[in-house]
Amino acid sequence: MTGLDSLFERAARSREVFCNRTLNLRAVRAIGYDMDYTLVHYHVEAWELRAYEHLKRRLLADHWPVEDYAFDPLLVTRGLIIDTELGNVVKANRFGYVKRAFHGTRPLPFDEQRRVYGRTTVDLADRRWVFLNTLFSLSEGCMYLQLVDLLDARRLPEVMGYARLYRRTHESIDAAHAEGELKAEIMADPDRFVMLDPETPPALLDQKTAGKKLMLITNSEWAYTRSIMAYSFDRYLPKGKTWRDLFDVTLVNARKPDFFLGSNPLFEVVSEEGLLRPARALRDGAVFSGGDAMLVERTLGASGDEILYVGDHMWGDVHVSKSALRWRTALVLRELEAEIVALEAFAPLQARLRDFMAEKERLEFEQCRLRLELQRARGGLTRKGGPPIQEIERGLSERRVRLEELDGLISPLAQASDEVGNQRWGPLLRTGNDKSHLARQVENYADIYTSRVSNLLFRTPFAYLRSAQGNLPHDVAQVIAAAAPS
Repeated sequence: MTGLDSLFERAARSREVFCNRTLNLRAVRAIGYDMDYTLVHYHVEAWELRAYEHLKRRLLADHWPVEDYAFDPLLVTRGLIIDTELGNVVKANRFGYVKRAFHGTRPLPFDEQRRVYGRTTVDLADRRWVFLNTLFSLSEGCMYLQLVDLLDARRLPEVMGYARLYRRTHESIDAAHAEGELKAEIMADPDRFVMLDPETPPALLDQKTAGKKLMLITNSEWAYTRSIMAYSFDRYLPKGKTWRDLFDVTLVNARKPDFFLGSNPLFEVVSEEGLLRPARALRDGAVFSGGDAMLVERTLGASGDEILYVGDHMWGDVHVSKSALRWRTALVLRELEAEIVALEAFAPLQARLRDFMAEKERLEFEQCRLRLELQRARGGLTRKGGPPIQEIERGLSERRVRLEELDGLISPLAQASDEVGNQRWGPLLRTGNDKSHLARQVENYADIYTSRVSNLLFRTPFAYLRSAQGNLPHDVAQVIAAAAPS
């Protein structure tokens, strides 16, 4: 591919930007970015293993018997929900119905799950439920399930319920982060933890050159932000430029989601060591600590849909900025990239499953009609010219045999489809044939979503991102798709 044609090559589907609500990037005047797991990605297992070990160390200091436990990166995923009342982790569909569940590290059998959750729907407004919003939740979720096993075995040194157990786990992981030891390890050895992406700095440089105001709004403190951004960005920028040159506004210690909800004190960072002094207003090129979204809007002279905010935290970045301020929103789902590759590899088997299911639905329809016809015939209500009873019974028998064969073919394919991406929990945004509860959150609050910020490099700052037509069961397109030959 040469000449102009080389400019028009599209990104792989795993690197696409997916659109829930049409977004004209030309109309966006300012773009704000979170840092951790948004602009900067980490080797999840390495980071979460160390977070888990710091959490484990704190529990051991309190004489909790966790010395034999180890971090299992596949035990939980983003988008799951902790039931603090029963000590379970569940995956719910978009309507809040629980479709999979673990109690501790043990999967709940279907009958037990139906008994426990048959009349229960997940409502995230209820404090009983804790949504695992981000990849930072994996170590916490893993340890919580392991501690549930210990609690059930009455091996913990304290008497508590599942809700208090969760609070203790959450407080311990928060304390581990607050102490700064984990981040100090990352700054000392970033090669081990940070996943470099050479395409992210050019993507932001394109946006800035196109006239966008860029903001970095992170909950991380200045020392960590300065170190990790320099490590991740500076090597990929033109000579003489650093990551600081990309951002018109840099805010650390932002305290999201409170940042989007109220008025908070503002301090300017006046030294590389992090010395602070009170400030009343933002100014270009400086670094500030604290502050709030309303201050940002006043400084930029922009508000609402003129601002796009990009983050990885479903609640703290996307939900709140959309609900409170009506900013445009983008959610970064890093694990989506590998999942799409897995789904594409599974596509031929998915097509076979779809064909088998179409045949099953046709035979079930015919079976129902034959059963009704047999019922009428036996009741003396056979319509004139209808088939004899023997022919109806033979037709029923033939379809029953084929349906049993189809069930044998469908079952392993359906199970494999439900395990794409994660053997325990399945695809991130699906549960069975339905959308997951995370998918509902993404649809409600993220205008666009993608696997990493650098995917915007392929779309350019001038893109008009259009949402697909929403499908309903009665849509003609659905009928055509269902009738299409394999």
